[in-house]
Amino acid sequence: MEAQAVPGGGEAEAVPGVMGAQAVRGVRGAEVAVGYVGSGPPTYAAEPSALPVADPDGPDVAVPDTVLDGAAYGSCTLRAVSIRGDSARYRGESRRDALLTARFGAGDQALVLVATATGARATPGAHRAAAEVCQWIAQAVGRSHARLAEDIRAARRGDLKSGLHRLTDRSLGRLRAGAAEQGVAPERYTATLRCLLLPADPECRVRVFFGVGAGGLFRLREGEWQDIEPGVAETPGHPVVGFGSRPPETPDGDRLTMDLGITTPPNPSDPAPEPPREPFRFRASVAQPGDTLLMCTAGLADPLRGEPELCAHLARRWSEPAPPGLAAFLADAQVRVKGYADDRTAAAVWEA
Repeated sequence: MEAQAVPGGGEAEAVPGVMGAQAVRGVRGAEVAVGYVGSGPPTYAAEPSALPVADPDGPDVAVPDTVLDGAAYGSCTLRAVSIRGDSARYRGESRRDALLTARFGAGDQALVLVATATGARATPGAHRAAAEVCQWIAQAVGRSHARLAEDIRAARRGDLKSGLHRLTDRSLGRLRAGAAEQGVAPERYTATLRCLLLPADPECRVRVFFGVGAGGLFRLREGEWQDIEPGVAETPGHPVVGFGSRPPETPDGDRLTMDLGITTPPNPSDPAPEPPREPFRFRASVAQPGDTLLMCTAGLADPLRGEPELCAHLARRWSEPAPPGLAAFLADAQVRVKGYADDRTAAAVWEA
């Protein structure tokens, strides 16, 4: 393979299996920007070409094309991004994905929440539905963050699953109530919801995923991707060594649920909450040093499952000892694949 000159001296070689003229590897082995992978360039242009129409009398004037965030707590480093898809950029449509990152509490007792959501396709106000459900789940987690962090550290898996399921149900129920107020069908004002809970305690490597709807949960371990999306026909998040739930006969009962202020059974005068449109997903696992955990919406999960070259590229990029900076993570997250043009939202956690 013919070597190419790189700025600052030295040589760079083309990266095998990666398409596009930008795909080179520097003298130290670090890849620089890659435009796309796969058999050919995507249909749409690489950069935004049209802004969404803004309503001066609406509740929100504009939705930014891209949101980028990051942090480092305990033994993990977080990178998170939400990007408007190629199709929406071309058509001048709003980003339907929403991303929220929040820290509740301080010091080793803090709990970090990453919430992502995707509004219904071809539906007015889809971006508002996604943003609202992220805000509501953040409020609910924030009010109970101390007990949630305690239950994570104490490995109370059953309590966590029960309580987070109910919080998710309540948040999606508020969306259905909002649809009724607007006089639209519930499926016209709804969203998926996928969340990560990360304790700041450096001695606790438990990572909790929960949510409803399409997307992906992956783990990069020793250079290989593992699809660990919890199924709905199985018991999601099978206990692993060092992380299990208390016996069901414990006298404490489901203490997490009670601490969330949810009375069980509900008041007979209150309407029963409707179940979510899709099954609840939950996984709690212990991370190993060197792992990278990736939670993403369908816009990135689908090409990861459908394009091996994207998996290989991101595995190379994210197997480096040090996590990427914000700009590098953004570049990685928006590597394009022909046939996949939806919004992409991703949160990746690197374990020290």
